[in-house]
Amino acid sequence: MAKAASARDYNTDIVLVDIISFTQLTPHQQLELIQYLTLSYTRMLEKLLSNSDMTLSQMILGFISTGDGFYCILNPRMKGFGTILGLSFNHFSELISAKFSYFKGIRVAVHTGRIYEFTDILGHTNYIGDGLNHCARYLEHRDYSISTVFVSEAAYSSFQNFLKLYPDFEALLLEQQFKRSSLQSFKDKHKNDWAGYFVWLRKGGVINPPNIKFNSMTF
Repeated sequence: MAKAASARDYNTDIVLVDIISFTQLTPHQQLELIQYLTLSYTRMLEKLLSNSDMTLSQMILGFISTGDGFYCILNPRMKGFGTILGLSFNHFSELISAKFSYFKGIRVAVHTGRIYEFTDILGHTNYIGDGLNHCARYLEHRDYSISTVFVSEAAYSSFQNFLKLYPDFEALLLEQQFKRSSLQSFKDKHKNDWAGYFVWLRKGGVINPPNIKFNSMTF
């Protein structure tokens, strides 16, 4: 038997988008909503990439469907941008809610953690790892507000480092009245401790990523 190749691992931002009360919708509503969200977010990402002169792989490693949402795994060179992307997803969902009366919005969590890349049974690139599992825990905060994004301490640290590298983004966020809560501590359903911050924009918008020059795809 051939020896399996070692898994490639990354430490990067993970954005988890969860559709609120998705399982309570009828099958027709679920299909209608997921198709429209997929098309809308695809167009949003295409516009972001076009404005920043990037390819999709330079910004995002991959997506993982959760049934009622998806994980978005950023290219490690974009680490720290996950918080801003999460805010953009949230803003765009508010526009979508005007089209579907039964759409109650999304919840978004952002975490910086480790993931492992592997080839699944269909030959597609896929990802596993504690980074994904930990990201999901941040959606368990009981006082979650639809208009906010919950950011882990690790992701917030990555976000601060990102702003040091790209100070123009800090100025842009100030213009859009970026706000952050105090540190929020809570226990998940297994009684494990977690902590992070709620962040939001009083003047919401979709924010382009920085125009990074990719000379190689090593990171």
